[in-house]
Amino acid sequence: MIFNILKDFFKFYLAFIFIFFLGRVILFIIYYERIVEANVNHWFSFLIGLQMDTISTCIILVIPTILLFLSPKIFEKYVRKFLRMYFLVFLLLAIYIENITLPFIAEFDVRPNSIFINYLRYPTEILGNIWECYKTELFITLLIMIFSTYVVLKSTRESFKNVFAVSHFTRILMFFPIALVLFIGIRSSFGHRGANTSTAVYTNSHLVNEIAKNSLHSIGYALYSQKQHGGSAKKYGSISKEEAYARVSKQLRIPFGNLEHPFFREQKTHFKTSKPKNIVIFIQESLGAQFIDALGNNEGITPNIDALSKESLFFEEVYSNGTRSVRGIAGLVSGYLPVPGKGVLKRNKSQNGFFTIAQVLKEQGYYSSFIYGGESNFDNMRSWFLGNGFDEVIDLPKFKNPCFTGVWGICDEGLVQRADEEFVKMHKKGQPFVSVMFSTTNHTPFDFPDGRIELIEGEKKRSVKNAIKYADYAIGKLISDAKEHGYFEDTIFLIAADHNIRTYGDDLVPINMYHIPGFILGGGVKAQRVKKLTTQPDLLATALDLAGIDVSYPILGKSLFEDSKKETVLMQFHDMYALRNKNKVAIIQPDKEALTFKYVDGHLQLAEHNKDLERDALAFVHVLNDMYQNCLYY
Repeated sequence: MIFNILKDFFKFYLAFIFIFFLGRVILFIIYYERIVEANVNHWFSFLIGLQMDTISTCIILVIPTILLFLSPKIFEKYVRKFLRMYFLVFLLLAIYIENITLPFIAEFDVRPNSIFINYLRYPTEILGNIWECYKTELFITLLIMIFSTYVVLKSTRESFKNVFAVSHFTRILMFFPIALVLFIGIRSSFGHRGANTSTAVYTNSHLVNEIAKNSLHSIGYALYSQKQHGGSAKKYGSISKEEAYARVSKQLRIPFGNLEHPFFREQKTHFKTSKPKNIVIFIQESLGAQFIDALGNNEGITPNIDALSKESLFFEEVYSNGTRSVRGIAGLVSGYLPVPGKGVLKRNKSQNGFFTIAQVLKEQGYYSSFIYGGESNFDNMRSWFLGNGFDEVIDLPKFKNPCFTGVWGICDEGLVQRADEEFVKMHKKGQPFVSVMFSTTNHTPFDFPDGRIELIEGEKKRSVKNAIKYADYAIGKLISDAKEHGYFEDTIFLIAADHNIRTYGDDLVPINMYHIPGFILGGGVKAQRVKKLTTQPDLLATALDLAGIDVSYPILGKSLFEDSKKETVLMQFHDMYALRNKNKVAIIQPDKEALTFKYVDGHLQLAEHNKDLERDALAFVHVLNDMYQNCLYY
């Protein structure tokens, strides 16, 4: 009798489990070589995967349980109709999410998570990108969903009749044990904490852990985390404020002033001049070090960067602080490190009164601008720049007759042309300026105009390598235009990437994929190759130093000319943090024990716990969170 009553529940439970299991098997097949090379117990991912899948399915079954076992029989017709559509919607959602997981992992090397949620806010750019890149995948997904709709509607006409055949009183009694089973399934743990996405992090292989997760649960948990504790540092562990600031001060080699203005200090330039130089920061979208000729690549993709490396302060070991553009912008424009949760560009308390290079140079009479070929409301850039000292934002609507417009906006060449117009005007007026430029071309679907570069043999035109070669062309044009139009000698150019094209790898945190190009050139800059470990705030501090101005700032980095021994990089990888000090790396993550690794030949090797370094990593998370929450970064 009980089986007859619950058989439809089992059918739907098994249907969801099958969809999730099939998605996991496909991922396992696609990435089999990487999984095997990770040399971990990868088969266990299916067992943990069943746990993650059960959590998702039990959550879906909560509403049907309440309606079926607590509703009077008079509502049978309406309840059954509603549940028929309810299960159809969730089954189609599960199928859709499993299908988009394949291109999402190909792009980001993780299952859909908070990145997926954040991108939903920009439908124009994202839908355009999806349509350009994934037409075939969309068509296949549509066919699967149409077929599934037919099967579900045909097979569920008689669903749940057996439940309502039982008396209301009996159903109410049955509700409690069934609800208990669902509660146990959702919690999936008898410990202090219920199971969550960190439960699936059971190896040192990032990819194997992702295979074990469940995409629907990953999205739901990311949404829950944002609403519940967003940028909270508590989930990483506890540490006193005094100890945290002392540890961060020691790692950064920056003196800690007081809790009202931590790390705010007066900084004397090493290049004093009567005429301070302009500063141009050209942020390159998704440009990884592995593509750069001057950093060891021999494919001839970046001839302009290679040539400029011989006349610039060229940093060989620059590492980004995160994997998203907002983290790179914060590092290169504010000298800030990645705060837990959403980046500062998107968060309420940093929309004004947050330090940027524009604010410190405004006191020196500089005019500031942010120039971007796309829509500047993307990632809340417009609001953040204008709210934090920038005088002007020049974005897509302010470009007249651009040479080429793609899905993400004006091509890099058009960006350089528009910037050059502004810089020439400022130079002629004798107006010192600081400008931040942000490129768009090196982003899927890799749109750029014809006839500018010689396409790479064997590569599709719209490919990563051709897009990077075009981005290199635009960088060369920026510098050649500056020299031709007379403002090169009066300007410091900082050119660096926001992050790598795809931060993927088999390590828990793929450190090698944080390696990006970064170099500084302009009037008076002597050519030098810098081999020390460097990060984005260090580049900003060095550029300000070379501009020849005495300033006061809270930048969480140091000029090369102030401290050539500092070699500390903090990297955020989704909800994990890696603190690298030379070749020792501590990794912390929510609700997990901290780990220590050695970084050898581009990969992490598990090492004995370095408690000091692990505690330093925890200190960074708490300090960054405290500085943001209490508006202490200026």
